[in-house]
Amino acid sequence: MIIVTGGFGFIGSNIVEELNNRNINDIIIVDKVRIPQHKKLKFKKFVNYKNLFKFLKLKENVKKIKIIFHQGANSSTVGKNLTEYINDNFIYTKKIIDFSIRNKIKVIYASSASVYGINNKDFKETSFPLYPENNYGLSKALVDYYVLNVIGKNKNAKIVGLRYFNVYGPKENHKKRMASVIFNFRKQLVRDKKINLFKGSGGFSNGEQKRDFVHVKDCVNVNLWFWKKNIRGIFNVGTGKAISFNKIAKEVQKNLKYQDTKINYINIPKDILRNYQSFTKADISKLRKAGYKKKFISYRDGVKSYINLLNSS
Repeated sequence: MIIVTGGFGFIGSNIVEELNNRNINDIIIVDKVRIPQHKKLKFKKFVNYKNLFKFLKLKENVKKIKIIFHQGANSSTVGKNLTEYINDNFIYTKKIIDFSIRNKIKVIYASSASVYGINNKDFKETSFPLYPENNYGLSKALVDYYVLNVIGKNKNAKIVGLRYFNVYGPKENHKKRMASVIFNFRKQLVRDKKINLFKGSGGFSNGEQKRDFVHVKDCVNVNLWFWKKNIRGIFNVGTGKAISFNKIAKEVQKNLKYQDTKINYINIPKDILRNYQSFTKADISKLRKAGYKKKFISYRDGVKSYINLLNSS
C-alpha cells in the first residue's frame, strides 16, 4: 500500500497517474476534497487529510504501507496567517515524519526552492542559513531543518526531501493564480491576445527575471527513483538551467502560433513585490552524485508538449 498526500493536487496526482501506469493501484489518496477531473486515477481509498492519523493508528493499515509520498501542503505563497502554515506544513509534516521513523517506513516529502529566499545565488543544499521570504517558504524551511537534525541523529531514518523549483505541466489548472506561468501565459493569449510579464526587478530588465522551470514528469520520476534507493537527505529538483520569462513567453507564443501578439510589461503586484524571487537555478550536483542520471526535459520540449496537451483538452 502506498500513501500519497495531496494525491488530487498537482504533483501528487501525477505521481498517482504514473503509479497507475506501472500497474500499481493499491494507493491511499489523502487530500482535502476529491477533484472531479481526476476520475481516471485508480486508487484503493480516499482519506480526508484531517483523518490521516486516525487511519495510521490502525495496525492493520500500518503493516501494509510501503512508502509515503507526502506532497500535500498549503501551497499559496501569499498567505498572511503564519499559524495556518505552521500547522498545515510544518506540524503536519513533522507528524508524518515521526510516524515513518517509528514504523520504519520511507517518506519522500515536498520541499521548495522558496527556502533559499530572494537574494541567494548559490542554490545548493549545503547553503545555510536558509532565508525564506514568505510564510510558505518559512514553513518548508522549518521542515528541512527538522529533517536534517533527525537524519543527523538517526541512521535508520528513511527520509528524502525534494526541493522543487518552478514546476509546470498537466493537472495544475486548479491552482489558478499559483499555476505555472506557462499555463497562465496560454490562458492570457487565448483570452486577451497578449501576455503580461513583470517589469524589471532584482537587477534584471523587463521580463528578464529567470527561473529554473522543471516539468512535473521529471519531479515524478525523481520521486519514484528515490523510492527504490537506499538514500536519504534533501535534494534539489530542477533542470539546473535558468530561463527568462521572456523566453518562456516567446515559446508559448510560437506553439500557439501567436508570434505577433503583444508582450505587456506590468508592475509586480504589491502582495508579492517584497518577496519576489527574480532568479532561481537549481544546483543538481548532489542529485547527480546520488546516481540520478535521467535527462531533464528541456523548456522548449516541455512547453511544446504542455501547450499541445492544453490545446487538445
